[in-house]
Amino acid sequence: MEILSTTAAGPAAVRGGALRVGGYLLGTLVSALSAALLLRHLGKIDTGLYVSALALVAIVGSVSDLGLTAVGVREVATLPEDERWPLARDLLGLRITLTLSGVAVMTAIAWAAYSGPVALGVALAGMGLLLQATQDNFAIPLTVGLRLGWVAALDLSRQLLTTALIAVLVLLDASLVPFLGVSVPVGLVVLAATVMLVRGTRSLAPTFAWRRWRRLVGSILPYSVAVTASALYFRIAILLVGALSTAAQLGDFGASFRVIEVLTVVPALLAGSAFPIFARAARDDHERFGYALGRVFEVSVIVGAWVAVSIAIGAPLAMSVIGGSEFASAAPVLAFQGIGLGAMFVSLVWANALLGLGLYKRIMQLNIAALVFNAALVAVLVTADGARGAAIATAIAEVAVTIAQALAVIHRRPTLRPSLRVVPGVALAAAVGLVPLAFAGVPTIARLVCSTAMFTVVVLLTRVLPDELLELVPWSR
Repeated sequence: MEILSTTAAGPAAVRGGALRVGGYLLGTLVSALSAALLLRHLGKIDTGLYVSALALVAIVGSVSDLGLTAVGVREVATLPEDERWPLARDLLGLRITLTLSGVAVMTAIAWAAYSGPVALGVALAGMGLLLQATQDNFAIPLTVGLRLGWVAALDLSRQLLTTALIAVLVLLDASLVPFLGVSVPVGLVVLAATVMLVRGTRSLAPTFAWRRWRRLVGSILPYSVAVTASALYFRIAILLVGALSTAAQLGDFGASFRVIEVLTVVPALLAGSAFPIFARAARDDHERFGYALGRVFEVSVIVGAWVAVSIAIGAPLAMSVIGGSEFASAAPVLAFQGIGLGAMFVSLVWANALLGLGLYKRIMQLNIAALVFNAALVAVLVTADGARGAAIATAIAEVAVTIAQALAVIHRRPTLRPSLRVVPGVALAAAVGLVPLAFAGVPTIARLVCSTAMFTVVVLLTRVLPDELLELVPWSR
């Protein structure tokens, strides 16, 4: 029997999610070194160009994805055995075609808007994106089978290799372009490792069938539009800061966003680990779906609040380590962006619930509304308060979209309405965790440790941690 149909699925997802987050955070600690080297090496102006180039490639990634990776996981988790892998091959062929087309367009835009070297960097980063898209497709059997330890190892390998290559390029005093091409050799290595893990479980060859593609895209088009809008969400903010403010403000926002961009993977890993269970339960058992959704929601509220508080406390230290004194002015920007990151932990839970239910049109409506609201708010606040105004705008928009997604999921679905029992305790823990902000003269690292300890004590005293999570901890039994 497949693990998704058994009671072992939940614990496997929790352990796998913990492994993925743990592996990613380990890689992030190493990546912090490369980020510090990179920002110091490039300086404010080239950092702005670096982030802008990666923003263009990220737009290609999301537009070319069309939600195909998430839909692929959902369909493989729910389709009969004989229909799964032909669909995965179709998805791969379509993703390759769209990625190559998008990279060509963005390279031309970079050539016209920036310079030839930046355009070359965009083209190289685009090839790295193509390799990652292929690897994501090949890794679907690992995700659906909840073999998340291997997925975590692949993720960690990508981060460690990226960090090592960036460090080498800094030592070689490389210019901007080679840094944008780091993802190519890294992608080749991780792709080869993934092939070794899944070889024999599915065909690895893509299929290029226009008629099947047309039917497939037609069925998921609303979700594809939603994914595109989501991809533009933060990138539009970067472009608006560049257009409406100064190069220095763009550098501050870009450096802060670089930190947030690294951390946004964490909520995606936590929510994504449970997504195959969401998809199967949404098809077969709404009571089980509601139970799983409620537990993941509670954990996400706790973790999201802690992350937001920790970033608020530790922002000066983070920018000092990563960018040095030149980027000290980016600390308040990072603190406000941390609020949006905290909300994202909860937002992605509801987004995956909507996807598990197959509510593609509703997802599209919500994401487009969030994009428009975010762009309008950023345009207003960036002119008033530069990079910090843009950060405040993105935080407000993220909180708003989280609430809207939750309401969309529970509308006319009473079994999916979660308990809000954790909210008062977590709010109290967050308030207490912010107290060290008032500790003038105390080193930031000491304030961060105190904040985490105070937050944890309140969480434990208010007993908001789900029992199922405590049961997985050996000493709590």
